Amino acid sequence: MKSHAFRKTAATVLDEAGLSARMIADQLGHTRPSMTQDRYMGRGTVSPATAAALEDIL
Repeated sequence: MKSHAFRKTAATVLDEAGLSARMIADQLGHTRPSMTQDRYMGRGTVSPATAAALEDIL
């Protein structure tokens, strides 16, 4: 297993815990939160609020 996998796992855990991209970037040592979001944070699942809003149009 490569160290990138551990960084990705750490970013995912912190993201799921509700930490901001800035906080996760700081933990990973990134200057730009956008780099953290692009490289390490998953797109995630659709939020219940988004799904509910789309259900209303059907």
